[in-house]
Amino acid sequence: MSEGDAPLILTAELPPELHRRFTDLRTQHFPPERNYLEAHVTLFHALPAQCEDEARRYLARLVGEVPPIEGRVEGLMSLGGGTAIKLSSPDLLALRDEIAEHFRGMLTKQDQHHPRLHVTIQNKVTAKEAKALQAELSGLIEPREFAFPGLALHIYRGGPWEFVRRFAFRGK
Repeated sequence: MSEGDAPLILTAELPPELHRRFTDLRTQHFPPERNYLEAHVTLFHALPAQCEDEARRYLARLVGEVPPIEGRVEGLMSLGGGTAIKLSSPDLLALRDEIAEHFRGMLTKQDQHHPRLHVTIQNKVTAKEAKALQAELSGLIEPREFAFPGLALHIYRGGPWEFVRRFAFRGK
């Protein structure tokens, strides 16, 4: 992948206390040789690199009118070969739909589908290892309400993501 064609990743930011807690879980349970990232909620995996300027302008304008978006921790979610924290947020998915419509025709097949909102805390392990972690964490991840404070744009270059910009929800 050349410098100019590295895709953009758009995430929803977690409030600081959940970000710390879920990052700690990733650190404890994600295979260390593949754990380049802190806790995150991916909305788009690969917006085209050539859209970076447009994405910056569009997202800055869009989120300025949006108040922090309500979300909910639902509990654990199996990824087959991993474990995640399942989240729900109809309003975040509606905002994601609006962004998807803006970039229609430029989205990858993966990004054309609604995501299952989650934070991955373990991935690329055996199903047995994943089930063991889910049993260990059962009852420790309780449902709770929270608010997403904003979005973040990153560039994917094959390892750790390069942070581009944060877009705070500022509406009333």
